[in-house]
Amino acid sequence: MPPPGEMNTMEIGLGGSCHWCTEAIFQSVRGVQAVRQGWISSTSGDSALSEAVLVRFDPAVAPQHLLIAIHLATHASTSDHSFRTKYRSAIYVFSDPQAQQARESIARLQQEEKEPYVTRVLPFVTFEENRESQRNYYQTRPDAPFCSNNIAPKLARLRETFPFHFIDLTAPAVPANAA
Repeated sequence: MPPPGEMNTMEIGLGGSCHWCTEAIFQSVRGVQAVRQGWISSTSGDSALSEAVLVRFDPAVAPQHLLIAIHLATHASTSDHSFRTKYRSAIYVFSDPQAQQARESIARLQQEEKEPYVTRVLPFVTFEENRESQRNYYQTRPDAPFCSNNIAPKLARLRETFPFHFIDLTAPAVPANAA
């Protein structure tokens, strides 16, 4: 049974680039409740672990189609580059209906994209979470060279492309009683 307040949540796995980047992106999306970064495997030819995240989200605030659109827009989803084993471009699903919805989302988004997506919809099999010292990578070291050079530009693209769904995690919090 899910914890209180999580009755209407779903989970999806997303891979395509460095899990530090993907973690920061989805931690910055309104309606995402948790992001766990590590490695995911699928079946047969995709059974090797590949960098990815598990995203728990409220579909009423962040529908799966939106998360897939963000995912495709924030990694090299049309490039079948030489690092695809380590950074498999994939959407990992937990059910047949979720897989069907993911395929439909990719097909709709493909109509707006010139190059074909290499992103595949795969069944989720296993997840290995990264060690604690590597989690929340961007939040704990936003000024590190990797974060400045790789993650910050992706977050800028997220902010520009999906402004109503973006949460700036580096902005100071505004006190609840501020006028």
